[in-house]
Amino acid sequence: MADAALRLKSLVEQILGAPLPVRLRAWDGSEAGPPGAPALVVRNRRALRRLLWKPGELGLARAWVAGDLGIDGDLYTTLDLMAGLIWERGEDARTLTQALRDPDVRAAVRGLVKLAGPFPPPAPPREEVRRVRGHLHTRRTDKRAISHHYDVGNDFYEIVLGPSMVYSCAYWESPDGTLEDAQRDKLELVCRKLDLKPGQRLLDVGCGWGSMAVHAAREHGVSVVGVTLSQEQAAYARKRVADEGLTDRVEIRVQDYRDVADGPYDAISSIGMAEHVGAERYLEYARVLHALLKPGGRLLNHQIARRPEQDESAYSVDAFIDAYVFPDGELAPIGTTVTQLERAGFEVRDVEALREHYGLTLRRWVANLEAEWVRAQALTSPGRARVWRLYMAASALAFERNRIGVNQVLAVRTPDSGGSGMPLRARTWGA
Repeated sequence: MADAALRLKSLVEQILGAPLPVRLRAWDGSEAGPPGAPALVVRNRRALRRLLWKPGELGLARAWVAGDLGIDGDLYTTLDLMAGLIWERGEDARTLTQALRDPDVRAAVRGLVKLAGPFPPPAPPREEVRRVRGHLHTRRTDKRAISHHYDVGNDFYEIVLGPSMVYSCAYWESPDGTLEDAQRDKLELVCRKLDLKPGQRLLDVGCGWGSMAVHAAREHGVSVVGVTLSQEQAAYARKRVADEGLTDRVEIRVQDYRDVADGPYDAISSIGMAEHVGAERYLEYARVLHALLKPGGRLLNHQIARRPEQDESAYSVDAFIDAYVFPDGELAPIGTTVTQLERAGFEVRDVEALREHYGLTLRRWVANLEAEWVRAQALTSPGRARVWRLYMAASALAFERNRIGVNQVLAVRTPDSGGSGMPLRARTWGA
């Protein structure tokens, strides 16, 4: 068969009811599609079987991670062209069932089945999370989810994140700046919003590899407790603390934030951690942090947000992200986050949107990964490296196209006297 690409293109367009915006290159060497467009490379029939068994995003993700699908051309351009067919199409079991009522669609599916060949379902790639039944966001399930994402290997994260080892949105003065300067500026921005002073106690929830803890202790003279559920992160952070000569001021714990019992703290930073909390547990999270702060203490909550749905009851977690990147992670609209913080007793004093900053950050991480692609695969696995490349590139586009955002929320545990301790012109942040 020397025309697999043309047949595949015709069948897929019949099912989608829309033209494919990219070229197709099939396993037999044939090509079809718009001239000059980037090519989606279907390396074998197994890719089709994955899509037939799991139509939509998860089937595509499995084929990509397994190496059954590839891209010849610019990754961002290809993802942008395909966004309307994947992330923005909103296909679920209900819409697929409705589509299959069309005789032409059913005929096209039968054609795909024939083209796919022998039809046992391929096993998911080993990088996919193995689901365990039970409640989400218990201490045990949270620890397992964090380990899946963060215990990939510190050497791998050094490639992606660079010397700063900060795994959250940087704060850019200019798109031409360096990632290291932008991450330093982000940490300093957090410290200034928290108004840290020598001798104060800071709790850094989800402390990662210790960057915030080291910066706050070294530059602002505070004592820091950093908590993480990742053993690998904690070991790396403790070494950084020792190398900086800060062991008398920084303690790194492998501990659930719900088990911290040595408050009160003068300030709390939570940078890129709250996405793991989950909607059911978010009020509990906010109340725990409120109780750990002294009256007048500040919380800086840095968190990715999704756009609200017309029907919030129908919201579903991104299938690829949930299966391969952030198991059990959930995003909430910024309004929901502010409401929950206020329900817990906080006074929300400032919300700053940093959406464009995350797009810039993610593109730098992708560039770092691609620059050391062979070594990155050796440190983890080819499938894991493909997961990260796709996830970060797609996320960069999601921020740039305003499908998701990221915000810093500054909140205060306002004392009974009503004095917040905030300056009249807060946005100067002591600069």
